[in-house]
Amino acid sequence: WLAASWRFDEAEAALGTITSEEVALEGANAVAQSYESAGRLTDAIALFEEVVADSVRVFGSGHVAVLKSRNSLAGALMMVGRFDGAISLYEEVVADSVRIFGSDDLATLSVRSNLAGALLAVGRVGEAVVMFRELLADRLRVFGADHSVTIVARKSLAGVCLVAGCVDEAVALYEEVLADRMRILGPDHPDTLASRGNLAYAYRSAGRLADAMALYEEVLADRMRILGPDHPDTLTSRYNLAHAYWEAGRLADAITLFEEVFADQLRVLGPNHPYTVASRGYLARTYREAGRVDDAAAVLNPPTDPDDVDAHRIESR
Repeated sequence: WLAASWRFDEAEAALGTITSEEVALEGANAVAQSYESAGRLTDAIALFEEVVADSVRVFGSGHVAVLKSRNSLAGALMMVGRFDGAISLYEEVVADSVRIFGSDDLATLSVRSNLAGALLAVGRVGEAVVMFRELLADRLRVFGADHSVTIVARKSLAGVCLVAGCVDEAVALYEEVLADRMRILGPDHPDTLASRGNLAYAYRSAGRLADAMALYEEVLADRMRILGPDHPDTLTSRYNLAHAYWEAGRLADAITLFEEVFADQLRVLGPNHPYTVASRGYLARTYREAGRVDDAAAVLNPPTDPDDVDAHRIESR
C-alpha cells in the first residue's frame, strides 16, 4: 500500500524488512508497477530487471512469476521507446509460455496480444494484423464468442484493421462488438458506450460522416445522462463530436462545441493535459477556417499544433 500511495522511499525501506524472498519479490514487483504508474520509468525498469533476475534465482526460469515479471519489464521498455528489446522479450515470454502452459492458456494469449500490440507500435502492421486475427480465432475457439476476452480481441482486431486500411472490415467488427455488448452488458454500460464511440469513428474513417455524427450525438447524450458533463469519457465524446462537425464543414457547430469542451478541459484536466492541448489546437484551427483570426491567435497561448495530438481517441474498453 505504500507503493500504491507513491510513498516510494518508505516502500523500498519496507522491502528490506521482509524475510521471505517470495513475499519480497511480490512487493518489489508492486513497487516497480507503481513507479511505472507514476511515470518514473527509469526506476521501474531498473527494479523490474532486479525482480526478473531474483525471480529466476528463487523460482527457476520456467516459473509463472518469472514470466509475469519479464512481461512487465517488456511493457516498461515499450513505454520508453526501447522497442527492439521489448519485442525480443515479448517473443521470449510467448515461447516460454507456450512451452510451459500451452498455446490456449489465458496467460499465453495475453502475452501474444502484448506482442501483437508492440509490433503495431513499431509499424509492423501486416504482422500485427495476422497475429490479432490468430488471437481472435483462438479466443473464439477456447472461450466462446461471448467471453469478455474474445470481445476485447475482436475490438483490438478492428482497431488494427483501421490502421491497416481495412476500413470495411473494421466497421463490421466494431458493429459485432457493439451488438454483443448491447446484448450482454446493456446499453448504458461504460464498455457499450465506448464501443458505440469506436463504431462512430470507424464510420468516420469509412466516409460515413452522417452516420458517425448521429452516433456521436447519441453517445454524448447518454454519457451526459449517465456520467455527467465533467467525466473524462463525456469530455472525450464532446471532443470527438466537435471534430466530426469540423470534418463535415459545420464550422459554427464545431466552434461552439470546441469552445465548451476546451473550457471544461481547462477546468477539469488542466492546461497541459494532452486532451486540452488537442482541443486548444483544433479550436484555433476552426477559428482560422471561419475567418476569426484574432480569436485563433488569442486561444493559442501557448501556440500548439493540433497535428501533434491524435484527433480522435479510440476508446480502450
